[in-house]
Amino acid sequence: MSEKQTDETAGRRARRRAGIALAVFAFVVLLLILYPPDDLYLWVKALHIVAVISWMAGLLYLPRLFVYHTDAPPGSAQSETFKVMEQRLYRTIMQPAMGLSWLLGLYLAWSVYGFQGGWLHAKLLFVLMLSGVHEFYGRAVQAFAEDRNLRTGRQWRIWNEAPAALMILIVVMVVVKPF
Repeated sequence: MSEKQTDETAGRRARRRAGIALAVFAFVVLLLILYPPDDLYLWVKALHIVAVISWMAGLLYLPRLFVYHTDAPPGSAQSETFKVMEQRLYRTIMQPAMGLSWLLGLYLAWSVYGFQGGWLHAKLLFVLMLSGVHEFYGRAVQAFAEDRNLRTGRQWRIWNEAPAALMILIVVMVVVKPF
């Protein structure tokens, strides 16, 4: 089996595993909708936290891949490996996790808080900003795939701090509810 076939087989397996994980997650959500337990809020909150953790893991890891990818010569085996890693992380983990974070988070904001509270509005603003960072990273994945990255490793190290800073602000809004 050639190296390209091996990579394609590994890619199919990774997509299959991710698909199974998403299907299980969706099945649990469907069960909660069809047979809502008395503590539905806690279940939705738990699933929201799982989705957010998955999304944040990708947001914190992807720019590190960009740092290393920046040092790899375009067209090299190392560069091609980073392209695959970046695309799989973004499409298979980060995109679904962001969607689930938003979906479950908006449900909680509506059903529990009625979209009321200054802290909630601030949190939603910070989550919008985090989504903007996510989209910026998505464009960078595409730029790296086309060998047209314009940023240095140092710039990507700085960009790596944006999701961490926004995460801190979001957690403070949710836990402390300062206003």
